[in-house]
Amino acid sequence: MNVFALVDCNNFYASCERIFQPTLEGKPIAILSNNDGCVIARSNEAKALGLPMGAPAHKFSSFFKQHNVQVFSSNYPLYGDMSQRVMEVLRQFTPELEVYSIDEAFLHFEGFDQYDMNAYAQQMRKRVRKWTGMPVSVGLGPSKGLAKVANRVAKKFADKTKGVYVIDSDEKRIKALKWLPIADVWGIGRQHARRLAFNEVKTAYDFTQLSDEWVRKHMSVVGLRLKKDLEGTATIPMELLPSPKKAIATTRSFETMTHSYEEMRERISTYATLCAEKLRAQGSSCHAVYVFVRSNPFIADLPQYRNGTLIGMPFASQSSLTISKYALNGLEQIYKSGIQYKKAGVMVTGIVPKTVQQLTLFDGEDSRHDALMQQIDSLHRKFGPHKIKLANQDLNRTFKMKQAHLSPRYTTDIQDIITVR
Repeated sequence: MNVFALVDCNNFYASCERIFQPTLEGKPIAILSNNDGCVIARSNEAKALGLPMGAPAHKFSSFFKQHNVQVFSSNYPLYGDMSQRVMEVLRQFTPELEVYSIDEAFLHFEGFDQYDMNAYAQQMRKRVRKWTGMPVSVGLGPSKGLAKVANRVAKKFADKTKGVYVIDSDEKRIKALKWLPIADVWGIGRQHARRLAFNEVKTAYDFTQLSDEWVRKHMSVVGLRLKKDLEGTATIPMELLPSPKKAIATTRSFETMTHSYEEMRERISTYATLCAEKLRAQGSSCHAVYVFVRSNPFIADLPQYRNGTLIGMPFASQSSLTISKYALNGLEQIYKSGIQYKKAGVMVTGIVPKTVQQLTLFDGEDSRHDALMQQIDSLHRKFGPHKIKLANQDLNRTFKMKQAHLSPRYTTDIQDIITVR
C-alpha cells in the first residue's frame, strides 16, 4: 500500500513568533515583507478582521492600531531554522520526504499496510508540536494530489478532524472533491481556473469527470497527471532532492532614493555577487544576467522611469567577478540621469550545472577564478558572510533592510537566545 501525506504548518510565520512569545496566542498577527512593505502572512484572527493579503503597511497603520494587530518584520533566519527543525522531526517517520516549501512537506509511506495511518499521523503532529512548538495539519491519501485535498479538509475542519484527515476510500475521495472549489485545487492557476469555470467545472470532482483528451489538450501532460492523481492513481512523483533553481534573483528597495550612478554601480555589483554566491551554493553557472532599475511609482510628482536589460555572456560562469562585470555593463545601458531610483535588482538565468558546460573556442573563464571563489566561500563559511568584497563594492556598507518590527533571532543568534529565569 502506498500512502502519501502532506504536512502543512499552520500559519507558519505567525506560529514562529508565537512559539517564543506565547502571549500572542489568540491575537491577530501580521507579517510584513522586505523593508516592511506589505502584509505577506496573517494569522486566522487577522484574516477574520478583514486584513487583506498584500495590504500596504503604511496605508493600514491605523487599522493595525484600531484592531490591536501585532505587526512583525520578516524574520527569515528564524523562519528558516524553524522549518528545518520541523523537517528533521518528520524525517523520523519515513525516509522519503520532499520539502515542498518552507512550511510544507510531502511524505511517502510504502509498506505501512498494518499501520493505522490516522494514529500514525496524530503521532507525527504531537511530536512536531512537542519538539518544536509548531502546530501542523496532516492530510493523507493514495496520491500527492489527494494528500493536498485531505490536508485542506484537515485544516478547514480542525475541531472535527483533530488536524488529520485520511482519504482511504472512494467515498471519502468523491465527497472531498465535490467539496473543494476548482480554484483551490493544487496546481490549478488563475488562467486554468477561468477556463474550467467557463466549461462549467466548479469543483475538483467536476475536473475529474473531464475526458483525458480535453485535459491534455488544454492543460498539457501536467494537468493530466493532476487529474489522474485526483482520481486516485499516483502519477506525480516524489522529488526527494531539491531541484536547482532555473533563475536566481537579488532585488532590493533602497531605504532612501538615490540618483547617484556610483551608488547604483555599487548596489548592482553587490546584488550580482550575491547571485553568484547562490549559484555556487547549488553547483551551477549561468549564461545570462538581467539587470533592472526603477523609480518610486508612489511619488507621482517625480519623473518616473523603469527599465531592464538582459546581457548574454560568451560562456557560463559562477564567478562573482565575471557576473558583476556583465551586470555593470547592463546598468550602463539602462541608467538614466536625473532619476530618483528606489529599487534595483539582478537576476541570473540560463542556469546549467557547473560540471556540464559548452566549451568555447576563443572565450572562456579565467582559470584562476574557480580557486579564488572557493577560497572566498570558505572564508565566508568560517567567519560569516560579506567579509570579503569586490573592489567596486562599498567595504564599509552592509545592506540593511528596514525592519522596524523585527523579533529576536531566538534560534540562530547567540545574542538573542532566550534567558530562562
